[in-house]
Amino acid sequence: MNTEANIESNEKIQLSELGNQFILHWGEMGARWGINRTVSQIHAFLYFIGKPANAEQIADTLQVARSNVSNSLKELQNWHLVRITHMMGDRRDYFETSLDIWELFRTVITERKAREFDPTVQFLERYLSENTFNNNELEAKKRVQDMLELMKTLSIWGDEMIKLKPETLTKIMKYGAKIQMLIRGNSV
Repeated sequence: MNTEANIESNEKIQLSELGNQFILHWGEMGARWGINRTVSQIHAFLYFIGKPANAEQIADTLQVARSNVSNSLKELQNWHLVRITHMMGDRRDYFETSLDIWELFRTVITERKAREFDPTVQFLERYLSENTFNNNELEAKKRVQDMLELMKTLSIWGDEMIKLKPETLTKIMKYGAKIQMLIRGNSV
């Protein structure tokens, strides 16, 4: 079986069985994370082949309707996970993704935070400032305030972690429970 992607501007890209397995699995995982399966598969495909491909190649290789590929590529561009590039002598758009896994990680975290987390923080801030809680709701108000405080703390922490160099972040992640012992004053 061919283990490398064959990239010619007018040809279907041939994937190995391993490539197909990777793309299918990534599509399944994307669906579990709330991302359209085709969007996830296209991103996995571009990451796996490691080179730009045009929409026709993507549609032919993944056996997906061209309109679905176009919509999925727009979604990936909105997430800043795919960018357009061009090939000399070819007027078509080609699409590529970063091959740096840490850059992809940062992009996904940043986009999800902006789309999902930040609006909730903003809502909770408005909710607490615009509403008067009666005496029966004071405990509920305290729980909402605690939730907001936690979310703000996580937001600050997440923003700082995302700025770290990959090797520093990797070390922090590998320390895991040892960080807790260090903070409590126990020896590591």
